[in-house]
Amino acid sequence: MKVLNREELQVAEGVLLQHLPKSYKVYGFLYGINRNKPATVEVMVDSWPDFKVIICRPHPKLAMEFMKKVTCFSTDEQAFRKVLTEENAIDWSTYFVIGEVSSDREVNNRYYTLVRLLYLPEVSCLQSPATDSELESRISSLKPFHASLVNQTWKFGGNQQGYNNIRHLISNFPSCCIMDEHGQPVSWILVYHYGALGILYTLPEHRGKGYAKVLISTMAKKLLAESHPVYCFIEEDNSLSYKLFKNLGFIEDPSYRAVWLEFNF
Repeated sequence: MKVLNREELQVAEGVLLQHLPKSYKVYGFLYGINRNKPATVEVMVDSWPDFKVIICRPHPKLAMEFMKKVTCFSTDEQAFRKVLTEENAIDWSTYFVIGEVSSDREVNNRYYTLVRLLYLPEVSCLQSPATDSELESRISSLKPFHASLVNQTWKFGGNQQGYNNIRHLISNFPSCCIMDEHGQPVSWILVYHYGALGILYTLPEHRGKGYAKVLISTMAKKLLAESHPVYCFIEEDNSLSYKLFKNLGFIEDPSYRAVWLEFNF
């Protein structure tokens, strides 16, 4: 396995671009790194320059600060299996996303969740909701001191690690929120370090006003104007979010599903 340097990461980004939408998550990591966003992962390939397997694994200098995750993309199943079983590409104590070879390793694993991938290839696909000037004046971005509020409501947050993750995202990646009359966020959306939209949330007392639609639309326009990938993962049983993004023009590849598996829990 080979760890890619800066120039090689730029080449690999172009290769992954040809395999969208299935390569979105790894592509998103490379997109951010190649535009000087903080790198939380190191990127490895099975061969260079004609790679069949590319893996994003926790950066060794940041392994204790963020949730350990491994993300992979492959164009060849046999090459992928070989990498996972014979190479030392993965620390099997990590939180991992693929499970086909789990029986070949003495590790505990469990099914976590099945997710859909939805994406917006261009702004012409977007079905933007109508907004008035008063609402538009309350659209802003989150600040690092809002991390505690977001962490308290995040499904995977509520602890110090969650706070660290949220603060890192707010400080380094795009975000969008709607403020109340006191200048406090009541609805928000963030961008993960791998480029996906996420952590969409509206405080219960402010729901039913269409804030989520406005935030997704506003963020999508901003990202597409910067040639940033616009996509998200929706859990299989989250029909409300699925309908929300579909109604806004997001597209689903029906042949693709991502499964998140947890190892050494």
